[in-house]
Parts: sequence; structure tokens; C-alpha cells
Amino acid sequence: MTREELLAQAAVIAAFLRDLDATEPAVAEKALRGFRVSGFEEALRAAHAEGWATPKEAGGVRFGRIARADAALSGFSLDVVEMSAAAPGAHTHPRGEFDLSFVLDGQPRFDGRAPGWVVYPPGSRHVPTVTGGRMLIAYFLPGGEIAFEPQRA
Repeated sequence: MTREELLAQAAVIAAFLRDLDATEPAVAEKALRGFRVSGFEEALRAAHAEGWATPKEAGGVRFGRIARADAALSGFSLDVVEMSAAAPGAHTHPRGEFDLSFVLDGQPRFDGRAPGWVVYPPGSRHVPTVTGGRMLIAYFLPGGEIAFEPQRA
């Protein structure tokens, strides 16, 4: 799997996300329910298995930024995370966040939600948490904007 192949799949998703309103998460999630992502899932799993999608590690969470926000991704950035517990810190979504999660093992839930799409509105804050297993999560961030809080010692 090449970075270009993964980004081609991500660009299709980002073009769809561009027209959704993160200020209304329930409406956005409803619109995303029927959106096919099988090609993206296969590409993401391959990139993760090859190690280049999630090359960094902190607090038991593997992660990587695949792309900065740019026109090729309709103004979104793309981050990928593998996790099986709580992230080591909280973050805020200045312009919202569109998350797409996939099961790696077990029966995981992301922030209490089943695998699939979760949309956070602008200004929302959370400590990303996976329970019940392990997940691979793609974060599409409008404008690439995310504000991490300092980790507590």
C-alpha cells in the first residue's frame, strides 16, 4: 500500500465530509451511515500493518499524521490512531472532528460508540477512549485544527 493510494481513498471521503456540518453531529452521522468506505478501510489496514500509518507511540497509543490539511483532502488533515484504552490526554476540536473507527480485535467501542462514524462539533473536548478491544481510527480534522492539552504527570 502506498501513501498515494491511501490518500486517493481518503480524498473521496474528505470530499463528502466537506459538505457536512459538524455543528449538527447527529445529522452528519446520519448522512454518513450509508457512505461506503470499504476501499479506504482496506487501504488503511494495509498501511497500518506495514507500519507507516502509525509509526509513533505515546502512552500505549500508536499514531501518525498521514496528511496535513490541503486542497487534495478538501481542507482536511488525516491522522490515524491505533488504541485500546484512553489516550494520554484530552484535546479540543476548534472546527469539529470526523472520526471513522474500525475493529482490530475484540468488541471495542470508541468513546462508548460502536465502530463507524463519530462526529464532534466545533469547540468540543474529549479524552479519546477505546474499551473492549482494539481499534484503528481515522481522524479527519477540518483545517487540520486540533488543540492538545498538556498531559498530567
